[in-house]
Amino acid sequence: MANVPHGGILKDLHARDASKQDQLLAEVENLPSIVLSDRQLCDLELIMNGGFSPLEGFMNQKDYQRVVKDLRLSNGLLFSMPVTLDVSQEDIDKLGLKPNKRVVLRDSRDDSPLAIITIQDIYTPDKIEEAIKVFGDNDIAHPGVRYLHEQTKEFYMGATIEAIQAPNHYDYVAHRYTPAELRAHFKKLHWTRVVAFQTRNPMHRAHRELTVRAARNRQANVLIHPVVGLTKPGDIDHYTRVRVYQALMPKYPNGMAALSLLPLAMRMGGPREAVWHAIIRKNFGNTHFIIGRDHAGPGKNSKGVDFYGPYDAQKLVAEYKDELKIEVVPFQMVTYIPDSDEYMPVDEVPEGTTTLNISGTELRRRLRTGGHIPEWFSYPEVVKVLRETHPPRSKQGFTLFLTGYYNSGKNSIGKALQVVLNQQGGRSVSLLLGETIRHGISSELGFSKKDRDQNIARIAFVSAELTKAGAAVIAAPIAPFAEARANAKSHIETYGGFYLIHVNTPLEHCIKTDRKGIYKKAQSGEIKNFTGVDDPYEAPADASITVDVSKQSISEICHQIVLLLEKDGYIGER
Repeated sequence: MANVPHGGILKDLHARDASKQDQLLAEVENLPSIVLSDRQLCDLELIMNGGFSPLEGFMNQKDYQRVVKDLRLSNGLLFSMPVTLDVSQEDIDKLGLKPNKRVVLRDSRDDSPLAIITIQDIYTPDKIEEAIKVFGDNDIAHPGVRYLHEQTKEFYMGATIEAIQAPNHYDYVAHRYTPAELRAHFKKLHWTRVVAFQTRNPMHRAHRELTVRAARNRQANVLIHPVVGLTKPGDIDHYTRVRVYQALMPKYPNGMAALSLLPLAMRMGGPREAVWHAIIRKNFGNTHFIIGRDHAGPGKNSKGVDFYGPYDAQKLVAEYKDELKIEVVPFQMVTYIPDSDEYMPVDEVPEGTTTLNISGTELRRRLRTGGHIPEWFSYPEVVKVLRETHPPRSKQGFTLFLTGYYNSGKNSIGKALQVVLNQQGGRSVSLLLGETIRHGISSELGFSKKDRDQNIARIAFVSAELTKAGAAVIAAPIAPFAEARANAKSHIETYGGFYLIHVNTPLEHCIKTDRKGIYKKAQSGEIKNFTGVDDPYEAPADASITVDVSKQSISEICHQIVLLLEKDGYIGER
């Protein structure tokens, strides 16, 4: 028999409101709408399907304040994380938001109406208190704290929810179960004891071994229940991870394990989030829940110290075990024993026994370089998926981003690099000269700082898409502002290599060799907002390479850049 939902009743709003769906859809036409953010969308889905039971809406001020301070709703029931609907003053004024007002919540992806809320109250949160109480620190190095201060709007709105429809999903639909559906699935399979395994990372052989051990020790089945909503910035995308989980499932003993995806927006809240995860798994019918070391931990703070201790999450969940009524399974560290070709818990390995392990850092290095990943560490089917998404650098795209004054030589370098990289072969090579972009996708932009930044953002978008497709991109705008260059780097390096090349040819040389007379026109006032004349140029402090055509030949510069690409593995042997 599946576990009892938190609070005693599964708050499945879809089932509760099914009889009035036509009425709600008719009402939608006459109500103002709020388009949900990605986090709000995840939260709404889990409120409506009962994953956040006993919640039936976004927290009002009384519930929010008590959860922040005491890990309890206003009625005293344990609940560890605030689940709130944030709105701005502009939203309030534009939509006329106030208590008892009814508002439609819409999906940002397709504008479909998902629910109608009735506002209970609108209140101003104390974000500093929320950060310190919920996350343990007000340090924006914590992704949850950063989101709170930089993306969450200034007001919260308590509201009850009436469900119209669930968000549409077009990926891995067969593995998306609501709590009611998963409970029915357990019942059909006669699963009465189920160990849930939370993950936001790919799984390897060690994870399979520890979940099998956890299940066998408790005569239970295993639910692999990965998060596919928002996770920690920089995590491997959920498409890759789910393909890994699908490849891993046949490695379990027949009938032992199932896979279900959880559309949760994680806050990386460590101990508090572990309690929240236990409540959620309980609502999905699980009787046991594996809590790992540094569960839902975000890593290190701005001083280089871990935000949470390795066992803080296990300790806090244990503190509330009588109320949670879900058995916590501590995560066992296992290691590989090559002599017997098996994994064993670290604390059970006889002294002197040879063990093997591959760290996450080493795994990423082997993926990056195409190095061997042994079968004792991960199954070939899993490695194949990871290599498809994370090919070695020799097969990844990259962008060479040249910045410098007009007539600094960056265009000549760019054209020469295009020839050199075409000679190398193996990739398509795209050249995005500043003048070409200005006459193409940025033809309507001027030369104000705002327009210049917009131009660089467009170049970054195109470069990122080409880099993602495995191309070599040579971009050569003036790009005078450091912030715009940093934003371009952040966007592009998500998909491949990024090299900032400062063409540091002195302004005097650029003016002296300007055969078109552009600087002369700028100096006479005929051309306004010209970099180096009446507009500034912020020289990069973080360039990958700095070159100067007044001192180096184009061939020498290209060779210098090629050597850097070879050193990093982007070109050369394949």
